Amino acid sequence: MPKVLCVFSFALICAAMLSGVSEAQSTGKPQTTEASPTAPKTAGASPSAFVRSFETHWATARTLAIAVADAMPAEQYSFKPNPDEMSFGELMAHIAQANYGYCAFIADAKSPYVEPAKDTPIDKVAAILSLGGSFDYCTKVFDSLTDAQLDQMHGDGDRRFSTRDVMLGVMIHMAHHRGQAEVYLRLKGVTPPKYKW
Repeated sequence: MPKVLCVFSFALICAAMLSGVSEAQSTGKPQTTEASPTAPKTAGASPSAFVRSFETHWATARTLAIAVADAMPAEQYSFKPNPDEMSFGELMAHIAQANYGYCAFIADAKSPYVEPAKDTPIDKVAAILSLGGSFDYCTKVFDSLTDAQLDQMHGDGDRRFSTRDVMLGVMIHMAHHRGQAEVYLRLKGVTPPKYKW
């Protein structure tokens, strides 16, 4: 579990740096304001341009992640490049779990992820359904966000992150492990699906 928290923290730190650079470049000054953590979406509020753009890339990422998960034959879902790595199936489950976790964090809600039974092989069909469901859950969370909510802070103490940073974090985490999964495919002689912009 500490390893997962380290990866989560690293992804959020990277996202925070990217977000700060983007904000500084667009306004000419660093971002210093914080929106109210209880800023509700008001009736008639328009969705954020950032969210609309992000969701386009998120939908593309969903398509590729599902294609990567589907490319591995079911009998190879237990494949590990070495004993210290997750199996391919565990990697797909990890992406799904993290997607749900990051987006539940944004929603200030409990993650709806259902963990597979311990020491049970990961089933390909179930893994793909869970993976797709995790992307869809995040999309529903993103759909309702306004510009003000992108700066809303989540978490406690020194582990507080803005909505925007968490969104960037989930994308970075997912892309990292999807790329890792493509190496698994190559090791089994499977050509990974092509990325389509």
